Amino acid sequence: MSGRVPIESQRVDAPLTSSATFLVLSVTESPDAVKTVRSALANIDGLAKNVAIRDLGASFACTVGIGSDVWDRVTGLPKPSELHPFPPIEGAKHTAVSTPGDLLFHIRSERRDLNFEFEKQLLDLLGDSVKVVDETVGFRYFDVRDLLGFVDGTANPVGPAVPASILVAEEDTAAAGGSYIVVQKYVHDMKGWKTLKAEQQEAIIGRTKLDNVELDDAPTGQQASHKTLNTIEDENGVEHDILRDNMPFGSPGSGEFGTYFIGYSRRLWVIEKMLHRMYIGEPPGLHDRILDYSKPLTGTTFFAPSASILASLDSN
Repeated sequence: MSGRVPIESQRVDAPLTSSATFLVLSVTESPDAVKTVRSALANIDGLAKNVAIRDLGASFACTVGIGSDVWDRVTGLPKPSELHPFPPIEGAKHTAVSTPGDLLFHIRSERRDLNFEFEKQLLDLLGDSVKVVDETVGFRYFDVRDLLGFVDGTANPVGPAVPASILVAEEDTAAAGGSYIVVQKYVHDMKGWKTLKAEQQEAIIGRTKLDNVELDDAPTGQQASHKTLNTIEDENGVEHDILRDNMPFGSPGSGEFGTYFIGYSRRLWVIEKMLHRMYIGEPPGLHDRILDYSKPLTGTTFFAPSASILASLDSN
C-alpha cells in the first residue's frame, strides 16, 4: 500500500519564519462553547486567508491542534490511536510537567503584525467559548539560534522525508493526513549557563557552538549529549525524525529568556521517547544536562487533524 496521504493536510510543514505566536486555549463550559469552537475551526482557512492576503510574501500560516480531553466533543470523530494527555515524566533530578490545554494555534509569518491581527480576529470569533491558558510570542534569533547560542533544528527532516516523518498515513486511516504535536515552554538559567566554558556547553549540546559541527557520541554508558538523547531508533534500528519549529522568546528587561519547543510527528511515541531519554537518562540516572539550565513550565499534547477534517466540523 502506498504511504501517500490522499487528503489535504494542514500546513504543518510551513517554512520557518521570523515570528510566531503559540496560543494554547481551554474550552469553557459556556452553553454554546463547543458549537462556537467547531464553527471557528471549520472556518480557520478563511480567517487565515483574510489575514495572509495583506502580504502574500510573508509566509503566513496557522496550524490547529486539538487535545485529547476535548477531541470527542469537538470533532465527534474516532480519536487518533496515540492521542492522550501529555504524561509527566519524573526523573531523579528534573520533571517534565504536564499542563492543561484543549486547543493549540501555531501562528507564524515573517511579520509580527500579521500574527497579532490573526490572533485578535480568532479570539473575537471564539469569544467566551475559550479561555487563554498560555500565549507566547517567539522570534527568530540570528542564524536560527536559540538563546543559549546554538543553532536549533539542524536535525529536522528535509524534502520527501518531511511528510513521511510528520503525517499519519495508512497505520491509522481515520487520522490520515494529521500530525501529533507536543509543546513545552522552557525558561533558561542564563547566568548559570554563562559560567560554563564553550567546550562544556558544546559537550552538553553535542555540536560546536560557532559552526554547528556535530560532535562524536560519547561511549556507551557514559553521559550522552542532548543531540544523542534526541536521536530515536526503533527496535529494528530505523531512525525516526520529528519536525521542530522551536522559537526563542523572552524579555531582557524582565530577565526572561526561553525556548518554546514544538515538535510535529507522525508517531507520538517518538517524541515521548525523546523526552523520557532526556529526563530519565540513557542509561537511567544520566539525564540530559541541558535540563540543569532549562526548566519546563508547560507540557501539552495535541493532534493536528487534516485540513479536510477541520473544514467538515461545521457539518458534524
